[in-house]
Amino acid sequence: MFLSKDDLKLAYGVNLEIGAHFVNRTVPKDNLYWRNRNIYVPGAPGYIFIPIVFDLLLRCGAEKQELMSEKQLQLQEAILHSAAKLEHKTIDWQTHIQEAIQAVAPHVSRKPFNDELIAYLNGPVPVRHPGSRFGTRFASLNRADSYLFLFSTLHSPGFDEDLAIQGWYALMTYFLILDDLADIKDDLKKGEENVLLDAGINETGIAIVTQMIEQSMQVMNTINPVMGNRIDHKKSVIDLAAIIRSITDA
Repeated sequence: MFLSKDDLKLAYGVNLEIGAHFVNRTVPKDNLYWRNRNIYVPGAPGYIFIPIVFDLLLRCGAEKQELMSEKQLQLQEAILHSAAKLEHKTIDWQTHIQEAIQAVAPHVSRKPFNDELIAYLNGPVPVRHPGSRFGTRFASLNRADSYLFLFSTLHSPGFDEDLAIQGWYALMTYFLILDDLADIKDDLKKGEENVLLDAGINETGIAIVTQMIEQSMQVMNTINPVMGNRIDHKKSVIDLAAIIRSITDA
C-alpha cells in the first residue's frame, strides 16, 4: 500500500515536508531491510515508524534541515540494514550493536547520550538498568533500541533528549505490542520474544499490556496528539481477552 505525504500527515501527524522527503526517497540499494521493496515507506509498521520518528525528533527540537540531511538518512538506513541481518539470524545481537556503534561513531555529537546507550545495549539482551533513561520493563519491547544511536548524532542545540526518549518508547511500545499481538501464535511455537509472553498469558498480562498502551497514549498526547488519538482508538478496539482465548483454547 502506497502512503502519500498527506496520508502520513492526516493519519499520524507527520510534518508534510518530512513525509514528502521519505515518500519520495529511493529505496536504498543492497539494504536488507528494504529487500523486495519498491517504495521507501510501504504500509507496514516497520516502515511507517520511520517518518513518525523523524517527526518526533522535529517536535523535540531537532532542526528540520539536519533531519532531512543525507547523512541522517544514510545512518538510519545502516542501522536498519544491520537490524535486518539480526532478524534473518545472520548475525547475533552483540554483532548488531557493534555494527550500529561503528556506523554512528564518526558522527556522534552527544557523547554522554551515546556512552549511556552503549552501556545499556552492550549485553546479551537490552535490559533496563536502575537510573538509566533507556529501556522498558520487558526486553522484548527494547529490541529496536539500536535505532536510538541515531539520536546521538544530532547537533541541533534545542534538541530535548529526554523528551525524545520518552516519545521513542511511547511509539515503539505501541508498534511492537501490535506486532507481537499479531505474531503471538507463531512466536509461541518458535520460542521468539513477545511482550505478551513476557507479561503473562493471563489476566495479569492483559492488565500490564493495557497499561503500557495507555501510557504510550498519554505520552504521545503531549508530543503528537494525532498519534496519541490513533493509539487511543486502537486501544478501544483491541480485544486482548479474545487473543488470550485464541491461544489457550488452541
